Amino acid sequence: MKQTILDYCKAWKLRLLPLAVGCWLLALPLHAERTTISIVTDHTQLVLQVKDNGRLYQTYLGERLSAKTDVSLLSQPYGQLSSTAIQGFEAYPVMGTEDYYEPALELRHTDGHPTSILKYQTHQQQGNHTTVTLRDELYPVSVVLHYETYPEEDIIRQWSEICHDEKGRFTLSRYASSMLYFEAGQYFLTEFSGDWAKEMRMSSQQLQFGKKIVDSRLGARANMFASPFFELGIGEPVSEDHGTVLMGTLAWTGNFRFTFEVDHDNALRVVSGINPDASTYLLKRGDSFRTPDFLFTLSTDGVGEGSRRFQRWALRHQLYKGDIDRMTLLNNWENTYFDFDEQKLTQLFGEAKDLGVDLFLLDDGWFGNKYPRKDDHAGLGDWQVTRSKLPNGVPYLVKAANEKGVEFGIWIEPEMVNPQSELAEQHPDWILRWKGREVYYFRNQLVLDLSNPKVQDFVFGVVDQLMQENPNLKFMKWDCNSPITNIFSHYEQAEQGNLYVDYVRGLYNVLQRVQQKYPDLYMMMCSGGGGRTDYEGLKYFTEFWCSDNTDPIERLFIQWGYSQFMPAKAMCAHVTNWNSRASVKFRVDVAFTGKLGFDIGLKGLSERDLQYCREAIGAYNRLKPVVFSPQLYRLVSPYEGEHCVMQRVSEDRRQALVFAYDVHPRYGEQQLPTRLKGLDPDALYRVREICLMPGEQSWLNCNDKVYTGDYLMKVGITVTSANDLVSHIIEVRSEK
Repeated sequence: MKQTILDYCKAWKLRLLPLAVGCWLLALPLHAERTTISIVTDHTQLVLQVKDNGRLYQTYLGERLSAKTDVSLLSQPYGQLSSTAIQGFEAYPVMGTEDYYEPALELRHTDGHPTSILKYQTHQQQGNHTTVTLRDELYPVSVVLHYETYPEEDIIRQWSEICHDEKGRFTLSRYASSMLYFEAGQYFLTEFSGDWAKEMRMSSQQLQFGKKIVDSRLGARANMFASPFFELGIGEPVSEDHGTVLMGTLAWTGNFRFTFEVDHDNALRVVSGINPDASTYLLKRGDSFRTPDFLFTLSTDGVGEGSRRFQRWALRHQLYKGDIDRMTLLNNWENTYFDFDEQKLTQLFGEAKDLGVDLFLLDDGWFGNKYPRKDDHAGLGDWQVTRSKLPNGVPYLVKAANEKGVEFGIWIEPEMVNPQSELAEQHPDWILRWKGREVYYFRNQLVLDLSNPKVQDFVFGVVDQLMQENPNLKFMKWDCNSPITNIFSHYEQAEQGNLYVDYVRGLYNVLQRVQQKYPDLYMMMCSGGGGRTDYEGLKYFTEFWCSDNTDPIERLFIQWGYSQFMPAKAMCAHVTNWNSRASVKFRVDVAFTGKLGFDIGLKGLSERDLQYCREAIGAYNRLKPVVFSPQLYRLVSPYEGEHCVMQRVSEDRRQALVFAYDVHPRYGEQQLPTRLKGLDPDALYRVREICLMPGEQSWLNCNDKVYTGDYLMKVGITVTSANDLVSHIIEVRSEK
């Protein structure tokens, strides 16, 4: 029978023998042979082995080995190790042992001793889930390493659980989810950084001796400056279609840290987990500390293959309602901002219906009475409808939208509060802020203390009240505009070192309650743009807001970056007035590649542009299975010139879409054919440009012609031009 880590902890008292020195000794089983543990997907293999010293080591991570290969031979230590005591790459090293580099775990026992030596106890493999239990011989401390594989998608999920049975204050200073090792001549890291309206900017560098750290310490809106993704080229720079690349992400809606450390032998360790800064965690006796999931794939065919694996895995196993359709929408934000009333909104319901979208989304500005929400300085936290704006309340709006033939959604930001609000006046103890110091405000607001169960009840109540009053409410945009700026909890049971971690766990408690009670509710994860973009959050949200920057040129870069890990079905892409130099067609065509929405005043559009939008929505609805397919091929990078070309292919390879964008090409620039990918070489495909402006004809030479898949992939077709801000959507359909 499978035992949990808590079962092991409870069993400690029965298994420990008192020692004269006051310590405790655990009787470990003897192993006549070295234990070898193999963790496999269809194309990847991770091998762990127990060495003579009783400790667990990584002996292999790479392409899946033949069934005839004797993995027990993978026992020689890596590199020219400087100490005979070190037998290789320890799977979960602890600070203070003879491993001199970045550890996975740092702790302090109740007697002040600063380390543990973890030895193998047992392991279990049930289906695709492997657990390995490690224990300290002298202290009642256990670590269980978990490895869950998704063989067909070639994704491995890794996490750890830490438990102790010591009397007194036992603290964790570092607690990694994963430790992986590589040996190669060179390593090249691609990271994703930015700021508000500059999310997912990709940059690459070669790793040399020492550490490179990518991290966040913002608490909430944690991904504002750095996103929790990386790509690591093993032996050569990261490439789209060839080479070995590790692609990893931490599923955690809070502070994260990736550490890449090259040692004196040019071996690389990759340590992934929660950022431990300001988070020395007090772990109570008998409790288990579960780290977030680290998700990775090791592709030998470049990042393109890795992206397709992640997207397929997300749609099948992680994204909420990953197998369900998504709704197109019209948002009022850039149309009205805070200046709206019932009459304006009901008119917009009619525009949404005329446009052909599924849903109308009411954004910020609908709540607060003592402190009405007329800008972002007041009202946040007071989730009562503003009577002067909306005298008949939200139920009237839901009913009016439904009568027009569209669903209704609403914006909330329930984790945050303005100091100028009734909530702040009534519950100052619910707010994270320093004692006796000047308070720093980000966007005129503060963060509620989600480590406090009463605050969790309040935040859940925001959603619950809206849904109780409006059972036909279909959609919520859940925003989070501020990082934690004054980190201190006034909750009487708070442990300040636990706060960053417990805040996120409190958020998950709320989201689990929402999902349990309202499983049919669609929700967008938003955080001042792309400040929350992690896969644990997407267990509860159907989609996320990539960026407040909807300039179509910038969105090419932002969406290119997110496409490395995220499926199109999760990536909200809206047509707005940002960059009016670009045509409406160009803006729509860029948004077409994600979860399509509109945030634009339709009355300002010409009839021709409006007709194009209607026809594009019709085409989008018809082609959603291809748009949302995980079979993505990035053909021409916007980082390498003034063009961007992407391709989606249906799972059966009978249909594909090519999205081509010319940004600012040089005069007389030579246009070369673009080779397509992922098609059936023996099939015949008709190539046809779709989503043309009313009255226009395609000027593509390939339009309405038939080619073999072999021709399209080896010779290619010309889909770019030397024209400024021109876009083409091309449907490639099998003639079989």
